[in-house]
Amino acid sequence: MGSHVDGEGCTKPDEHLMRAGYALDGANGCIADARRHAVAFLDQAHADHDLPVPARARDLTQLVVSELVTNALKYAPGPVLMELRITVRAVDVVVWDSDPTVPAARPVDPGRIGQHGLEIVKAVTEDLFIDQEPVGKRITARIALADTPDGHVTGRRPQ
Repeated sequence: MGSHVDGEGCTKPDEHLMRAGYALDGANGCIADARRHAVAFLDQAHADHDLPVPARARDLTQLVVSELVTNALKYAPGPVLMELRITVRAVDVVVWDSDPTVPAARPVDPGRIGQHGLEIVKAVTEDLFIDQEPVGKRITARIALADTPDGHVTGRRPQ
């Protein structure tokens, strides 16, 4: 997918440079496959658009993909769809599943084992959107590409 260019020849910060969708069947290795798709997507964005993708953004994208896909496979019957979108400033991980129940972060409980996925996702993302759909729900997690809070990228991913 091409980028939208304004009259000055610059890509607008919130225009998607690329999008890719994946159907996940829940088979063994599905979560690892989703992480591999995410890394390949970020590598393609870097190669095709000369987009800096810091190691931090790569790691957080893989973490968010793991958490969202794991939860979808665990709690929703049927297929799971994942879409990845990227702009010059952020990558969106979008996961759709067939369960309409909107997840909620649980109260802090240091003795609780597991069920921290949504808390983790909220802690590492810039924005988190949960939308109920006619069938199921769609969760969109936005991960900033910049390494610093002021929006500056401190370096490119090593080749």
